[in-house]
Amino acid sequence: MSSSPSRFDRGHTDDLMSFLAASPTPYHAVANAAARLEKAGFRQVAETDAWDGGTGGKYVLRGGAIIAWYVPEGAAPHTPYRIVGAHTDSPNLRVKPRPDSGAHGWRQVAVELYGGPLLNSWLDRDLGLAGRLTLRDGSTRLVDVDRPLLRVPQLAIHLDRNVTGDGLKLDKQRHLQPVWGLAETVRDGDLIAFLEEEAGLDAGSVAGWDLMTHSVEPPAYLGRDRELVAGPRMDNLLSVHAGVAALAAVATAGDPLPYVPVLAAFDHEETGSQSDTGADGPLLGTVLERSVFARGGGYEDRARSFADTVCLSSDTGHAVHPNYAERHDPTHHPRLNGGPLLKVNVNNRYATDGSGRAVFAAACEKAGVPFQSFVSNNSMPCGTTIGPITAARHGIATVDIGAAILSMHSARELCGADDPYLLANALVAFLQG
Repeated sequence: MSSSPSRFDRGHTDDLMSFLAASPTPYHAVANAAARLEKAGFRQVAETDAWDGGTGGKYVLRGGAIIAWYVPEGAAPHTPYRIVGAHTDSPNLRVKPRPDSGAHGWRQVAVELYGGPLLNSWLDRDLGLAGRLTLRDGSTRLVDVDRPLLRVPQLAIHLDRNVTGDGLKLDKQRHLQPVWGLAETVRDGDLIAFLEEEAGLDAGSVAGWDLMTHSVEPPAYLGRDRELVAGPRMDNLLSVHAGVAALAAVATAGDPLPYVPVLAAFDHEETGSQSDTGADGPLLGTVLERSVFARGGGYEDRARSFADTVCLSSDTGHAVHPNYAERHDPTHHPRLNGGPLLKVNVNNRYATDGSGRAVFAAACEKAGVPFQSFVSNNSMPCGTTIGPITAARHGIATVDIGAAILSMHSARELCGADDPYLLANALVAFLQG
């Protein structure tokens, strides 16, 4: 790779589609991210081991989260960080502790709603099942049944004539339990026994599970000129993928770096980030502090480092919807393929301020990437991200950004085909300083 900033192109978008398809859960996403970083020379370090202060790329895996960083030659203990933050989880249907259910001759799986999924997008869709199995010895195994296995069947219009007038009304408990076969008698343990067989495990070896559904329809280009991409989990694996690509590019470019570049991809953003793998937990701060201390620093070095650190919190944002333009701010209509969003909210639902805007604008100018501003309509509530959490928890200057999409929280979302690589190019410039 040349020493100039990487210029990702449409090949980056092709690779994103492969990454989305291979990452049906946060656990798969971080495993795939780690594999890509390993190819760039990064190595995993265990949280239970003593860390050395050597240069090079390192990463920590914990559940559905990954923190990766690259220590350049000559980095002092007080060298500040440049952080790309993202999250690995997406709204979906997740398997309950007693998953085997059914009635009237149907075999079903009991599920709980995770995050805020668009419920109708999960109806009449071929679903696979994936996640993490925990074995009796405490080890874990990933499993991915990536074929049509489950389906949440919609009620026929003949049995609900009001649906065309009053709209679709779904009871979250009764109407979203998928079917996966026929059975006169439902037996406890059938689903886990099936997954043990799928994963090549001995019968009865699984003691716990974290399982979730996913659409098996692969990502695809869309539109007359293939200028759009439809696919699952863009919120927020699009940012995770861009962050991995940018960090790997910076680490392998061979350029002198004034900062320690970092990727922090957390789990559980969709449910508030309050977990040991979420942005509201101590994981990021612990990793950054240990890196300072491993390089011979103390509390003063940690304070100096954090004071000059900047985080770009990268999450998807709302493109203007052609059928609902009135829901957007009338002077801010972000468009697909218009470049990444700078997300602003004066009530701190986003962490961006004027100084943060200047940092992001400089990175985009260096990368030759256009960017757009997003602000909510005053009459609409504004969502939030890991940005304010990161800023408040660690005292780190944080800027909220991301790619524009439609159908956020749907089982299948829509982005511009150019925006993923425009975002990645901006992240490279930011990490390089």
